[in-house]
Amino acid sequence: MTPFNSKEFRRALGAFPTGVTVITTCDAAGKPYGVTANSFSSVSLDPPLILWSQSTTSSSYPAFRDCPRFVVNILADHQVHISNQFAKSGADKFREVPVTAGLGGVPIIDDCAAHLECVKVAAYPGGDHVVYLGQVEKINRSGHHSLAFGDGKYLRTFAHDLGEVGHPSGAAGLGCLKAQRLAMEALPAICERIGQRTVGIAVWGNQGATIVGWEPSAHPVSPFLQAGVVVSLTQSATGIAFAAFMAPEQTQAAIDEELQARARSGQPDNGQFALRVAEARQHGLARAVGTAASPRHHVKVNAFSAPVYDAGGNMVMAISTTCEAQRLAPDWDGSVPTALREAARLLSQRLGHLSGDPVMAG
Repeated sequence: MTPFNSKEFRRALGAFPTGVTVITTCDAAGKPYGVTANSFSSVSLDPPLILWSQSTTSSSYPAFRDCPRFVVNILADHQVHISNQFAKSGADKFREVPVTAGLGGVPIIDDCAAHLECVKVAAYPGGDHVVYLGQVEKINRSGHHSLAFGDGKYLRTFAHDLGEVGHPSGAAGLGCLKAQRLAMEALPAICERIGQRTVGIAVWGNQGATIVGWEPSAHPVSPFLQAGVVVSLTQSATGIAFAAFMAPEQTQAAIDEELQARARSGQPDNGQFALRVAEARQHGLARAVGTAASPRHHVKVNAFSAPVYDAGGNMVMAISTTCEAQRLAPDWDGSVPTALREAARLLSQRLGHLSGDPVMAG
């Protein structure tokens, strides 16, 4: 057997994402106890059995050891603070946490994704933990998305029901709205992957390249970033991405109109737009350097935008990131544009695009 330590073992287990639960109970005097646990699993449908495990060194171990009942509260994705609160030792864990009394007076945490009220039917020793087996007597399921945990951090769950991977027909019927929903659900993870910089998605609307959603970072570049904004096709990274990678019959008329308007206003392009488009096609994503975050916010920013393709190789949206120029280097092969390209590739794959050349503007 290859030797490994507990840290390596924990890290390997982190590759298996789980949901997050808070297990609650009360002692004979009615005092409530609770502990955060992701060691929860279903066991049987008939009878309805579940299990979870607890460290024998936990301060609440005696209460759970002796209790006849417990509740599995499956946390929703807006309840990270509750998970953190019940993971701490020695604190008043139920402080400012709304609960309702369940069967046997066991507290149920309000507004969870689901909860299972259980009677404890067995307990088994398992190394430095004990495994509790519970029979479910009452259930509730809300409409909230579940909180997840993996690789040492909280995650949000989103659907992967897009048909057989590698089979174009699995995504051929995807409408634009479904593609947007998938991208919006992925935005928080993309924001984290590229280093907590503001990330947005844009689609081609009846007025051109249109921002449909933002995931702001801890340091957003502007308070005026909002959905519904139509961006410049010739000046913004997002617009240049559409100009470079979307079929020209969709974009060319709007591009020509914008270039003509700039010339009439005394700001002729002088070939800069064609250069930006050529660079974007060369590097697989578009770039804008030293531009304003919005007309009302004049901090200079750098930005990158990567195309997302459907199963047919058609560009359906752009993922863009923007940040103050001093916090985002303009290098084409820097860590941020590299991560953005990879995020766009993975999202394209989820939409059914696998390999081969996309249908690009020529």
